[in-house]
Formats: sequence, structure tokens, C-alpha cells
Amino acid sequence: MTAIMPMTGAQHIETVDQYAAHNYHPLPVVVSKAEGVWVQDADGKRYMDMLAAYSAVNFGHCHADLVAVAKEQLDHVTLTSRAFQNDQIGPLCKELAELCGMEMVLPMNTGAEGVETAIKTARRWGYQKKGVAPDKAKVICCTENFHGRTTTIISFSTDPDCRTDFGPFTPGFEIIPYGDIDALRAAIDDNTVGFLVEPIQGEAGIIIPPDGYLRQVRELCSEQNVLFIADEIQSGLGRTGKTFTCDWENVKPDMYILGKALGGGIVPISAVVSTREILGVFTPGSHGSTFGGNPLACAVARKVVEILSTNEYQNNALELGKYLENELRAIPTEKIKEYRCRGLWVGVEFKPEAGVARKYCEALMNDGMLCKDTHAQTMRLAPPLCITKDELDWALERIRKVIA
Repeated sequence: MTAIMPMTGAQHIETVDQYAAHNYHPLPVVVSKAEGVWVQDADGKRYMDMLAAYSAVNFGHCHADLVAVAKEQLDHVTLTSRAFQNDQIGPLCKELAELCGMEMVLPMNTGAEGVETAIKTARRWGYQKKGVAPDKAKVICCTENFHGRTTTIISFSTDPDCRTDFGPFTPGFEIIPYGDIDALRAAIDDNTVGFLVEPIQGEAGIIIPPDGYLRQVRELCSEQNVLFIADEIQSGLGRTGKTFTCDWENVKPDMYILGKALGGGIVPISAVVSTREILGVFTPGSHGSTFGGNPLACAVARKVVEILSTNEYQNNALELGKYLENELRAIPTEKIKEYRCRGLWVGVEFKPEAGVARKYCEALMNDGMLCKDTHAQTMRLAPPLCITKDELDWALERIRKVIA
């Protein structure tokens, strides 16, 4: 199997192995077919997917209803010029706004574009609504964050792999410790327009903030007239057992940033969702995207919103997530430093003396289960939310064997 990928100058990539060497050191499995929680490689071997494309496949690979909607839309219209609308974008904006309890939706394509859009929104809101002096707007972010890989976003990353040799960086950001409300209070000044935060940090290893943190963030941001911007790209849309992770503390941010699972594992789409006062700062020509709000992606996302309205997947994540957590904690082992669990989203952090998480991921791969390491010591478990108890037991049998 070959994949020709353009590279800088005369370089090119001809094989899957060469592609892998240039892209995040993935596990050496070439997936050729997928359905539900299972994927199949080019040789016909099946694996359970316990990563779900970093929560982009929340509802299962090749979900029949989502595939059907995509196929139907392909027979109508797939792309329209920004000079006119399509018949899917309006209904999606209405339905997604209702799901979020908001008023306006701005669709984009990727999570990083959604974050960039939220930053632009906060800055313009700060200048036009809060009265911040020109070019003085500040957005506060957290250590160990992961919001994307564009130049502006890596400007407030603390991950050397994301930042090295990519400067100079975009100004206008201050970084504080994650989960520390006192640090946030101290960082806010008259120029602060937004606090951008993951309700649970995914790439950092499923880092859950202290109980009550999100409520304190909501109260402080309201008190100081600062926008609370929740990046729910990984944590949202059912992953943690609620539609949004912010729901665990019954708080609503000023802006949701959504992506990944919004496309149902079928197409890329992201969105910023907020109130009319906040998103209404955009005027014609001040922001846009060629593919943002395209009818194919919108049609699939509408079906995703419809599926979420049933709470079926949220309830399954809640019920089986608790079961998974209890079974993991019952494994007799001295290798684990900590389990961090919320719904069907688990970080298994190994003690340094137990070795890096990568070797456990590779052992599980050899036994038919795919998961991924992060920050050296943590293994992430994030199966599609359609997983059954029997399938989870199948996975647990292999996890016990590897980490006991």
C-alpha cells in the first residue's frame, strides 16, 4: 500500500511507513476498514479501537445513520460559494444553538480553526464591547493545554514539541497553572478579554480539574467581565457522560468551541457557539471560510445533534464509564500511579519505574486493541461511545493481562 504525500521541495512520501515516521510516531497499524468499535488492517486482522480518533468517532465508525445522511447529501449539493447560502447551514445553526442553549453558531472546519475563531471573537468583543484599548487585548490560557497546532495557538502552548523552531510567536496571551482559580484571579486585568480552557485536558493525559473549579471560573469571569471560553472539542458531545463536560458542574460558558465528534467521524466540521451579543461582533467580510458551513458537513452535523438529543450515547458513556473505572481500580498492580476517569475517557498514568506507556500500548496492539500514549507515562482509553459491556469486558481482559 502506498500514499503519495507532497513534501517540501523535491521530497515526497511513498509508503505508509515513511508517512508514519513523519507524523507523531503512530502505532504501526494500517487501517483499511472500520465499523462500530472495530477497525481492520490491510491483512484482515481486527482491532478494538480504544482511541476513537481522539474523540472524533464518538458514535462509532461508519455509523449507519450518519453514512446514510452523507450519501444522501452527496446527491444534492456538497459545496456552495460564500456568495450564497445552502439549505443545511441555517437548520444546523438553529439546532446546534438549541443544543447548547445559545443563540448563534459560526461553523468552521477544524478544531484549530474553531479556537482561532474564538480568539478573534474575544478580541473584537473586548475592543467593541468592553472598551479595551486597541491591540491590548489579553487571553489567559493554561499550562499543558492543547488547542491545536497553528502558529497563534502554539504561541500559548507549553509543549516543546509544539513550539520548537516555530517562533516568533503571537503576543497577547498569558499562561497560568491549570485548575488554579487563584492564579486566574491574579492574572485578570483590565485588558483581559477571555479565559480559554479545556474543561478536562485531553492531550495532557485526561487531567481533571479540582471539584468546583469550573463553577469558580464561571463566577470569576462573570464578576470581572471576562469571556469564559470552553474548548469542548475533545471533551464535548457525550464523551464524559454529559453532552458537555461543563454540564458536570452545571455551568455554561460564554463560548463553546466544538469539533471532532460534531462531524460524526464522517467529515471535518467545527463550530463556535455563543450569544448574539458576543458572536454578533462579526460583520460581513470580517471572518469566513471557503468550506466552513458546507452543506455536506452541515447535513452530517445535524444528524449528530439529533442523535445527541436522545441522550443514548451520553447515558452509555456514563454507565459504562463507571463500570470501566471500577474494573480498572480493582486490578491488582503496582505499576499504576493514577487513574483519571470521566465517562468513557480514561487516563492511565504509569509510575516511572514501570516504564513508559508506549510499551503497554504496543503490547495491547499485539493483542488486538488500539490505544495511545501521551506525555510519556499516560495511556489514554477513549472508545467509541457505542461500545457494549461485552466489548468492554473483552478490552478489560487484555488490559488486566498487560498491567497486572
